[in-house]
Amino acid sequence: MDPLLARKVARTTNPYASIVFLAPEVAAAYAAVGLPAGRMGYFAGRAAPLGPVPAEVVIASFYNFQPDLVRSAIPQAWSLASPAAILERRLTAVDESLRRVLGSDVVGGPEVAEAAGLASRAAEACAPEGRVLYAAHAGLAWPDETHLRLWHALTLLREHRGDGHLMALQVGGYSGCQAILMHAATGEVPATFAASRGWSDEQWALASEDLRSRGLVDADGVVTEAGRASREAIEQQTDELALAPWRALGEKGTVRLRTLVQPLARTIAEQVFGGRD
Repeated sequence: MDPLLARKVARTTNPYASIVFLAPEVAAAYAAVGLPAGRMGYFAGRAAPLGPVPAEVVIASFYNFQPDLVRSAIPQAWSLASPAAILERRLTAVDESLRRVLGSDVVGGPEVAEAAGLASRAAEACAPEGRVLYAAHAGLAWPDETHLRLWHALTLLREHRGDGHLMALQVGGYSGCQAILMHAATGEVPATFAASRGWSDEQWALASEDLRSRGLVDADGVVTEAGRASREAIEQQTDELALAPWRALGEKGTVRLRTLVQPLARTIAEQVFGGRD
C-alpha cells in the first residue's frame, strides 16, 4: 500500500474527528461541567481519557504547546470536573453538533453506518505501543450510535497517527516549538494557529536561530529547500508509522472509507471550521 494514502485519508477524515475542538456545543458542555471559557476545555477534554494526570503528562503527549500554557489549565481542571464527567458531556456535545451540522437523516443513514464499520475495523488494528493518547482513547467504551462510533473510530485513528508524528519529530530533532515554527514557515498553518501554542517571542527567536543554524530556514524565517525536504521526511515517516490500520482495512476499504467520509467532512469544515480542514 502506498504510504501517501495514509496521509490522504487522515486529511480527509480530520474534520469529522476534530469537530470536538470547535463546535459550540462542546464549549457549552465544558462550561456546564464547571470549566471556564478558554483553553482549559481543549486541554481537559482531549486529555481526559488519560485520567487526572499531572501537567507534565499532557505536556509530553501534546508536544507543541508551551508548557506553561498547559500548566495554566492542568491539573486545575481536574479539581473543577472529573475526567469521567468531562468525557460524558463531551460525547453528548459531539452527538448534538453532528446532528446539527449533518442532519439527523444523514447521521442515521446507510453511508455513515458503512463508514463506521470500516473505520472501526481500521481503529481496532492499531497497536498501543508508544501511542499514549491513542491508548488512552482506546480504553474508552465504544458508543452505540453509528455516527458516534464513526467519530470515536476516527478519533482513535487521528490520535494514533498523531502519536506516530511525535516519534518522527523526535527522530528529526524538532522540539515542540520548532515543530510548530516549521509548520508555519512552510505555509501549512497560519501564523495565528502557531501563536495559539503560547510560545514567547524569546522562545520563538531561540528556536528560529537553531533552525537557521541547521539550514532549515533562512534569515527571514522562510523555509529553505533543505527545510522542506526535512519536513517531508517527517511526514513520510509519519505515514509509514500510520500504515498498520490501513493495511488491515486494505486499499479498497481505505479508499471506500475516504469516499464515504469526504462529503461529511466537507460539510463540517464549511460550517464549523469556516472552510478550513
